[in-house]
Amino acid sequence: KSVIITVVIGNSGMMVSGAIALAFLPLLLTLIIRYRYYFVLLYRAVLVRIWKDCITGLTREERAYQYVLTHATPGDPDSILEAFDVWCSKVEFISNIGPKKGKILDRLLMEQSPLTVLELGAHCGYSTVRIARSLPLGARLYSIEMDQRNAAIAEKIIRLAGFDDDTLIVNPSDEVIPRLRSDYNLERLDFVFMDHWKKCYLPDLQTLEGSGLLGKGSMILADNVLFPGAPKFLRHLRRSGLYQWKIHRATLEYSKGIRDGMAELVYQGVK
Repeated sequence: KSVIITVVIGNSGMMVSGAIALAFLPLLLTLIIRYRYYFVLLYRAVLVRIWKDCITGLTREERAYQYVLTHATPGDPDSILEAFDVWCSKVEFISNIGPKKGKILDRLLMEQSPLTVLELGAHCGYSTVRIARSLPLGARLYSIEMDQRNAAIAEKIIRLAGFDDDTLIVNPSDEVIPRLRSDYNLERLDFVFMDHWKKCYLPDLQTLEGSGLLGKGSMILADNVLFPGAPKFLRHLRRSGLYQWKIHRATLEYSKGIRDGMAELVYQGVK
């Protein structure tokens, strides 16, 4: 009898476990459907990267450079950007600004015609090329990238596009910004593009405010302020009273269904 009782209890436990699993199945399916774009991003941005890092011995940025080198026309910025876009959308994910949000950047650069531009986060050179091709003659672009391996790729991409005069600075942004005036003879920044670590957005913006390099009308464009997000940066915009600003809403580059945005700031000066 005791054996029979033991078997019955065991089967009951299995039945209860199965019932619990069935009860949670609709919730699990709902979560998968609701967050499917985030799962796809996790797969493309993390899992594929880890796997290909192991089998190729190259970094993701080095693999992107190899693709661009064999599929783009040297000296043609548009061809280089298109090759990047194909690779990022169909092969591996890289968080470049991408073609859709890139058009917002293009338009603002054309409207502003800035003569001095600072880029925070060159990564592998996509946005650097995108900015450089839109600048007027005589303009200067200063790009900061803290990762030496990424900076080496960015420099190759910049040269491949034919922009030999742009300045690529390999150092953390919080070390470079305070020295822009003394080391590079900068008096004013007309345009700043932020696309580096989101946690650096606010401290770097505050360093720029204190540097005296922002003048009335200086524009700052910050990417990915909604995803992954820069809440402290946005809170500062609302409270400081130093800027006219707005959010350009879009989707995450090379992704579907993930909402993102770019913050456009126009410096008004201290009131």
